[in-house]
Formats: sequence, structure tokens, C-alpha cells
Amino acid sequence: MTNLILMLQHLFTKLLNLPKLNAIFDKIEFRYIPKHGSWLNMAEIEFSVLGRECLDRRIPDQATLKTEITAWKTRRNNLSRTVDWQFTTIDARIKLKRLYPSIIY
Repeated sequence: MTNLILMLQHLFTKLLNLPKLNAIFDKIEFRYIPKHGSWLNMAEIEFSVLGRECLDRRIPDQATLKTEITAWKTRRNNLSRTVDWQFTTIDARIKLKRLYPSIIY
């Protein structure tokens, strides 16, 4: 769910206090989604690393695959790697100029 939907859910349940609406919202599990899909970029990066570090060879069976991925995941989590975002807003405005609106005077 986006932040807007979370805000609307809060407004509807707290301000209007409609029992039927509250019952519907109680059945829905709302989760925070980071702005601009950066979580998706991080997931893609992790899958890429998994492919290069763990799945770069033939694995004979599913049990071995699970063992290999579990060991890789444990090592990866212990490293506590973070994403170094080097693509700044200024760089984006230069590289993606055609996507940004320009102000005409």
C-alpha cells in the first residue's frame, strides 16, 4: 500500500468511525512501501548477486539448491551489505532530461 492509502485508511477509520468500514480495514494488512520503488531495485540487485555468487553453476537437485541458497543467504546477511546509491537527483535530471518537465518563461 502506498502512503496515501495508509493515510486515507487512517482518516476513514478514525474520523468517520464507521463500524462496517472498520471491519473491512481490519481484514486488510497494510504495509509501508518505500517511495519510488527503491525496494524493487534492491531486490533486483540481490537476485543478481545470488545468480553470480551462488547459481553460476549446475546444481544437481532441489535439496542441494536449498542448502546452497540458505548458506549464501546466511553469509550475505552476516555481511550486512547496504546499497550505495550513487545516482543523485542532479545526475538524474541530466541523464533523464527528456522525462523531466521544463519551465518555459
